[in-house]
Amino acid sequence: MKHRYLSLLLTIALTTFASRSHADPQIILPKHRLEARELAIIVNDADPLSREIAAYYQQQRNIPKENLIHISFNPNRSALSAAEFIPLKNQVDAAASLDIQAYLITWATPYRVDCMSITSAFALGFDRRWCSAEGCAITQPSAYFNSNSTAPFRDFAMRPTMALAAKDFADAKALIDRGIASDGSRPTGTAYLVSTSDKARNVRAVQFPQIETVFSPFLKTKIVHNDKIIGRKDVLFYFTGRVKVEGLGTLKFLPGAVGDHLTSTGGKLTDSSQMSALRWLEAGATGSYGTVVEPCAHPTKFPNPGLMMTHYVQGETLIEAYWKSVQMPGEGIFIGEPLAAPFDFKDVEVQPEQVVLKTWSLKPGLYKLITSPSLIGPYTTQPTGYRIGFPLDELRIPNTGATVYRLEPLTPTP
Repeated sequence: MKHRYLSLLLTIALTTFASRSHADPQIILPKHRLEARELAIIVNDADPLSREIAAYYQQQRNIPKENLIHISFNPNRSALSAAEFIPLKNQVDAAASLDIQAYLITWATPYRVDCMSITSAFALGFDRRWCSAEGCAITQPSAYFNSNSTAPFRDFAMRPTMALAAKDFADAKALIDRGIASDGSRPTGTAYLVSTSDKARNVRAVQFPQIETVFSPFLKTKIVHNDKIIGRKDVLFYFTGRVKVEGLGTLKFLPGAVGDHLTSTGGKLTDSSQMSALRWLEAGATGSYGTVVEPCAHPTKFPNPGLMMTHYVQGETLIEAYWKSVQMPGEGIFIGEPLAAPFDFKDVEVQPEQVVLKTWSLKPGLYKLITSPSLIGPYTTQPTGYRIGFPLDELRIPNTGATVYRLEPLTPTP
């Protein structure tokens, strides 16, 4: 009798779900970004600000409590030695489950481990191959660079790491709130590619014309030949090369915005003789980057603006897009709100003969369409395939009356 009752309840539940879903079909996309459950927060218990930031972030982002990893060390310094760091790293990795794909640290200092940034040391493990062997040398490249991986620990045995860095809790809270506010907002701001008079630090400007060509059809992109921009109220991206960027206080950064300046020691967050990358976050950006030791002007050691923008507008999170844009990340620190995903949107309009999907979160490539009357099946592969370009804006799918439409890649995305 009990089994019949449970069976009846299940049948009613599935019938109710199917009838509701029939009027509002669900479109399932391939996994394209990091999820909150895959992020672990590393807390320095000896740092009250780290504890406060971690608690607020865990609550606001609904991070599972078991994803908080506690360590303890003296926070009042700019660097850890490799000997001190390695046991901490081993402790963190031992506490992280195999499902954890990325780390967040909740402090601004220390920002360095010997010759590596602390975010790269936690991500990759301390290894001098990630540092210049001699002055101005190139370093070990990252296998994660410009990949389409959504599971870097599974695919590359590394966990990209970002620092939710701030001088006080008010700044950290504002940063977290901006990141959350950005989610799925599809901002209509401008990408500012600022080509400066500083020849040594303006090395990324050679990429700007191609970036403008690629992105202008769907995202306002502007090359500015000046040392700064002033009074703009729509800043979404701001890439430049200067020792110090003037005018940040006159700008309005949209939630999810990114800004960084190519210079030697912008990653020395609290004691740089140049402008700290923290100034971008304090001005309203949601993410930034800087190097913690002298990298020389190797573009490969800094974010590639075009690649960062590409991964970001395809619905990936800030931490994924930023990490995938740096080919040699060993000396650079990534700071910001890691789960910000302003371009992870999906709008569905049901018409009598078709279902119209609007999203940018499908990677270029070939896809098959699978339909079903319910989430539990049966699933049927439709005969028509779809070729997706960059970026997808609108996909029209025949309305078969299905409850579920699922898109799956036919071939690996490039």
